[in-house]
Amino acid sequence: LDLSNCSLHNVPLGLAEATAAVVLDLTENPLTTLPNGSFLGFIYLQSLAVPLTLECPGGSDAWQNVTVERSSRLCQGQRNPCNSSAELAWPCPENSMCAPDGPGLIQCLCDNPFHGYKCLREGTFPVLLFGGILGTATVSLSVLLWGTQRRKAKT
Repeated sequence: LDLSNCSLHNVPLGLAEATAAVVLDLTENPLTTLPNGSFLGFIYLQSLAVPLTLECPGGSDAWQNVTVERSSRLCQGQRNPCNSSAELAWPCPENSMCAPDGPGLIQCLCDNPFHGYKCLREGTFPVLLFGGILGTATVSLSVLLWGTQRRKAKT
Protein backbone atom coordinates (compact mmCIF):
# COMPACT_ATOMS: atom_id res chain seq x y z
CA LEU A 1 0.00 0.00 0.00
CA ASP A 2 1.77 3.14 -1.19
CA LEU A 3 0.61 6.31 0.58
CA SER A 4 3.88 8.16 0.11
CA ASN A 5 3.78 11.84 -0.85
CA CYS A 6 0.00 12.13 -0.34
CA SER A 7 0.19 15.26 1.85
CA LEU A 8 -1.23 13.38 4.82
CA HIS A 9 -1.23 15.36 8.08
CA ASN A 10 -2.98 12.54 9.97
CA VAL A 11 -3.28 8.80 9.48
CA PRO A 12 -6.36 8.31 7.24
CA LEU A 13 -9.40 6.76 8.92
CA GLY A 14 -9.79 4.29 6.05
CA LEU A 15 -6.39 2.79 6.86
CA ALA A 16 -8.07 0.67 9.56
CA GLU A 17 -9.70 -1.35 6.75
CA ALA A 18 -6.33 -2.31 5.24
CA THR A 19 -5.34 -4.78 7.96
CA ALA A 20 -4.25 -7.33 5.35
CA ALA A 21 -1.46 -5.01 4.11
CA VAL A 22 2.00 -6.56 4.11
CA VAL A 23 3.94 -3.49 2.95
CA LEU A 24 2.96 0.11 3.81
CA ASP A 25 4.73 3.31 2.79
CA LEU A 26 3.86 6.57 4.59
CA THR A 27 7.05 8.47 3.70
CA GLU A 28 7.17 12.05 2.39
CA ASN A 29 4.06 13.05 4.33
CA PRO A 30 3.90 15.84 6.94
CA LEU A 31 2.77 13.39 9.65
CA THR A 32 3.55 14.55 13.18
CA THR A 33 2.35 11.54 15.18
CA LEU A 34 1.05 8.02 14.77
CA PRO A 35 -1.91 7.76 17.20
CA ASN A 36 -2.01 4.71 19.47
CA GLY A 37 -3.97 1.97 17.79
CA SER A 38 -3.36 3.23 14.24
CA PHE A 39 -2.07 -0.20 13.30
CA LEU A 40 -4.45 -2.28 15.42
CA GLY A 41 -5.12 -5.55 13.58
CA PHE A 42 -2.16 -5.21 11.19
CA ILE A 43 -0.78 -8.67 12.02
CA TYR A 44 0.51 -9.31 8.47
CA LEU A 45 2.47 -6.04 8.19
CA GLN A 46 6.11 -6.91 7.52
CA SER A 47 7.50 -3.67 6.11
CA LEU A 48 6.55 -0.15 7.14
CA ALA A 49 8.21 3.05 5.96
CA VAL A 50 7.50 6.19 7.99
CA PRO A 51 8.92 9.74 7.92
CA LEU A 52 12.20 10.13 9.81
CA THR A 53 10.52 12.29 12.46
CA LEU A 54 8.37 9.33 13.58
CA GLU A 55 9.30 6.18 15.45
CA CYS A 56 8.20 2.74 14.36
CA PRO A 57 4.79 1.87 15.88
CA GLY A 58 5.25 -0.29 18.96
CA GLY A 59 8.84 0.89 19.30
CA SER A 60 11.99 -0.71 17.95
CA ASP A 61 11.36 -3.85 20.05
CA ALA A 62 8.28 -4.63 17.94
CA TRP A 63 10.43 -4.98 14.79
CA GLN A 64 13.31 -7.25 13.85
CA ASN A 65 15.12 -4.58 11.87
CA VAL A 66 14.83 -0.77 12.00
CA THR A 67 16.93 1.20 9.53
CA VAL A 68 17.21 4.89 8.69
CA GLU A 69 17.52 5.87 5.04
CA ARG A 70 17.74 9.50 3.89
CA SER A 71 14.40 10.96 5.02
CA SER A 72 12.62 7.81 6.15
CA ARG A 73 12.65 5.11 8.79
CA LEU A 74 12.11 1.53 7.62
CA CYS A 75 10.58 -0.94 10.07
CA GLN A 76 10.88 -4.55 8.89
CA GLY A 77 9.88 -7.94 10.23
CA GLN A 78 7.12 -7.50 12.78
CA ARG A 79 7.85 -9.48 15.93
CA ASN A 80 5.29 -11.51 17.84
CA PRO A 81 5.09 -9.81 21.27
CA CYS A 82 3.61 -12.99 22.79
CA ASN A 83 6.82 -14.92 22.11
CA SER A 84 9.01 -12.21 23.60
CA SER A 85 11.62 -13.22 26.13
CA ALA A 86 11.33 -9.79 27.74
CA GLU A 87 10.62 -9.45 31.45
CA LEU A 88 7.12 -8.09 30.83
CA ALA A 89 4.56 -10.87 30.99
CA TRP A 90 1.33 -10.09 29.15
CA PRO A 91 -1.59 -9.99 31.58
CA CYS A 92 -3.97 -12.37 29.85
CA PRO A 93 -6.53 -13.86 32.23
CA GLU A 94 -6.81 -17.53 33.03
CA ASN A 95 -8.47 -19.65 30.30
CA SER A 96 -7.09 -17.40 27.54
CA MET A 97 -4.03 -17.10 25.36
CA CYS A 98 -2.01 -14.20 23.99
CA ALA A 99 -2.26 -13.40 20.26
CA PRO A 100 -0.58 -10.62 18.25
CA ASP A 101 -2.81 -7.72 17.15
CA GLY A 102 -0.42 -5.43 15.28
CA PRO A 103 3.05 -3.97 15.90
CA GLY A 104 3.67 -4.14 19.64
CA LEU A 105 -0.02 -4.88 20.31
CA ILE A 106 -1.63 -8.00 21.75
CA GLN A 107 -5.08 -9.41 22.32
CA CYS A 108 -6.20 -12.14 24.68
CA LEU A 109 -8.36 -14.81 23.05
CA CYS A 110 -10.48 -17.15 25.16
CA ASP A 111 -9.73 -20.86 24.96
CA ASN A 112 -12.61 -23.18 24.04
CA PRO A 113 -15.20 -23.55 25.63
CA PHE A 114 -14.68 -20.36 27.67
CA HIS A 115 -16.15 -16.98 26.68
CA GLY A 116 -17.35 -13.68 28.15
CA TYR A 117 -15.70 -11.16 30.43
CA LYS A 118 -12.19 -12.33 31.36
CA CYS A 119 -13.04 -15.73 29.84
CA LEU A 120 -14.86 -16.73 33.04
CA ARG A 121 -17.98 -18.25 31.47
CA GLU A 122 -17.85 -21.82 30.29
CA GLY A 123 -20.09 -23.46 27.70
CA THR A 124 -22.38 -21.78 25.22
CA PHE A 125 -25.07 -19.13 25.49
CA PRO A 126 -28.44 -20.67 26.54
CA VAL A 127 -30.32 -19.69 23.37
CA LEU A 128 -33.38 -21.92 23.95
CA LEU A 129 -33.89 -20.76 27.53
CA PHE A 130 -33.44 -17.09 26.58
CA GLY A 131 -35.72 -17.38 23.54
CA GLY A 132 -38.37 -19.29 25.50
CA ILE A 133 -38.53 -16.74 28.31
CA LEU A 134 -38.52 -13.79 25.89
CA GLY A 135 -41.20 -15.39 23.67
CA THR A 136 -43.45 -16.28 26.61
CA ALA A 137 -43.18 -12.79 28.08
CA THR A 138 -43.92 -11.17 24.71
CA VAL A 139 -46.96 -13.35 23.98
CA SER A 140 -48.35 -12.91 27.53
CA LEU A 141 -47.98 -9.14 27.42
CA SER A 142 -49.51 -8.99 23.93
CA VAL A 143 -52.55 -11.02 25.00
CA LEU A 144 -52.99 -8.90 28.14
CA LEU A 145 -52.80 -5.64 26.19
CA TRP A 146 -55.07 -6.94 23.43
CA GLY A 147 -57.67 -7.99 26.00
CA THR A 148 -57.60 -4.75 27.96
CA GLN A 149 -57.40 -2.39 25.04
CA ARG A 150 -59.98 -4.19 22.86
CA ARG A 151 -62.89 -2.69 24.79
CA LYS A 152 -61.66 0.84 24.15
CA ALA A 153 -61.34 0.19 20.41
CA LYS A 154 -65.05 -0.82 20.09
CA THR A 155 -66.39 2.43 21.59
